[in-house]
Amino acid sequence: MRFAHPWFLLLLALLPLAAWLRSRAGGQPAFLYSAVSLVKGISAITRSHAGAMLLRLRWLALGLLIVGLARPQLGEGTQPARASGVDIVVALDLSTSMVSEDFELRGQRVNRLAIAKDVLTEFIRKRPHDRIGLVAFAGRPYIAAPPTVDHDFLLTNVDRLYVGAIEDGTALGSALTAALNRLRDLPAKSKLVILMTDGQNNAGKVPPLTAAEAAQALGVKVYTIGVGTRGQAPVPVRDASGTLRYQRVDVDIDEDTLQQIAQRTGGLYFRAESADTLRAIYEQIDRLEKTEVRLERYSRYQELFPYAVLPGLALLLLEIILAHTAWRRLP
Repeated sequence: MRFAHPWFLLLLALLPLAAWLRSRAGGQPAFLYSAVSLVKGISAITRSHAGAMLLRLRWLALGLLIVGLARPQLGEGTQPARASGVDIVVALDLSTSMVSEDFELRGQRVNRLAIAKDVLTEFIRKRPHDRIGLVAFAGRPYIAAPPTVDHDFLLTNVDRLYVGAIEDGTALGSALTAALNRLRDLPAKSKLVILMTDGQNNAGKVPPLTAAEAAQALGVKVYTIGVGTRGQAPVPVRDASGTLRYQRVDVDIDEDTLQQIAQRTGGLYFRAESADTLRAIYEQIDRLEKTEVRLERYSRYQELFPYAVLPGLALLLLEIILAHTAWRRLP
């Protein structure tokens, strides 16, 4: 049982005040006499309570109409609902090496950032009830989106990311610190960071393992992902004539540091060498981090206002009929 507009119930408190003000004002006399002696013969006649009854009918009718305005509702049944207790911040590398085209997406060669954005988009859509934030980083971190359940806004910001948006470098420790700052004041039962990079820490003022210790102290799990194939990766470059060609460069991921970060915080380290592997990694994280709270919510409500409004209108109509027939007052 609930009221859709409970503030209307405050009007009930005004009814006693209105009744008191009306009694203070008094009513219009039916007859006027020049002297009391003229009515001595009928002074023993019992006073009629018809007027009082009519007033009671009116106040009761108004009370019922006010209750009807508040729209009483009765829940007809419950439906289980799942609410997630997980807050996530994804830290995504935007350094120059992320343009290496060693992945395939739907039969076409794509760079590391493109496949990372594609898989991240799928992951976000699978967790509609999670607060998810986004930190983009290269030589320094940038808050692309604070933790939010507005996933349309979040996906728009994921789509906007590109290599070169931030000064080049790989600031792993600073990126992890920025992600922790977004999570530390949130009330979720479980908090985690997904740190995705293809390089080594070479920028920023915070050492990665120091940031990992801060995450451990805050109870935040960190899942680290090394993106890129082993060996050499093709990087597109343009020569002096503007012709696009590919240059082979060594993949240099600091797996040891990424493993230590994950181990210290209770997370896991993954190496993503293909699009399928990266998808499998996100699917595994999705399975591991399921802190669901089961709630019972009323899914349908029966409107009860007719049961208050109709009797109120009936009493108001009865009061009008009686006031003009059986209990009619002489003018």
